Order: sequence, then structure tokens, then C-alpha cells
Amino acid sequence: MHSHLRFENPSALPHEVAAEAFERALHDRSHEGEAASVLVGSALNDDDREFVEHWCVQVGTRAVPGSPLLGLAGLCLGHTARRFGQLSDEALALAKSLAVRAEADPSDVDGRALDGFEDIRSFLHLW
Repeated sequence: MHSHLRFENPSALPHEVAAEAFERALHDRSHEGEAASVLVGSALNDDDREFVEHWCVQVGTRAVPGSPLLGLAGLCLGHTARRFGQLSDEALALAKSLAVRAEADPSDVDGRALDGFEDIRSFLHLW
């Protein structure tokens, strides 16, 4: 029997539920998969730019080197720039920093940070 895999974008969760998932993952790496799904759902579907940015920045600055959440935080900042047409200076600086780290050492920050930074440059018409 063949099963057909289907990709679905996760929904945005209530802010308190999302925040708990992020904090759990930042304290215990075994929860990173759940936090990744929550971060993507927030970046793609939450209408509160400040909430999304806050957690992208928190995850992108607090996750340990080598965590897949680092590259994902950069990618999600790209989604946020595309959806809202703006990012805070702090979020821009983090996205650039994550992209530089990804270019220097993909085992530190994965290449999704580069994709996110390219999206930011394109959608915000930077550099």
C-alpha cells in the first residue's frame, strides 16, 4: 500500500501556546521539531508582525549553534518581510548575521538563513 505524502503549512497557534513551544525548545532540544512547526505557522499565518518578529529574534539569538532553528529563524524573517513589507532594525541585523554565519559554516547555521536573507533583500528592496 502506498501512502501519499502531502505537505501542509502549519496554522498559527494562539500566542501563549506558541510562546510555550518556543521556550520549551530553547531549554530542551528534543522539542525543536515542534517549535519549528510553530515558528513556520506563525511566520506564514499570524497577523501580528511584532509577535512573529519577536520570536524569530528570540529563537535566532538563543538557539544553540548547529540547531536547525537558527536557519529556520532566518527563513521565517524572510517570510515576515514578504508578508508585512517591513522588519525592525533588530530583525534585519539578525537575519544578516544568520546569513553570514550560514555562509561561513553551514554546520552552525543551515542555508535556509541565506534564503531568508535573500527574500528580505528582495521584498524590502535593500542593498
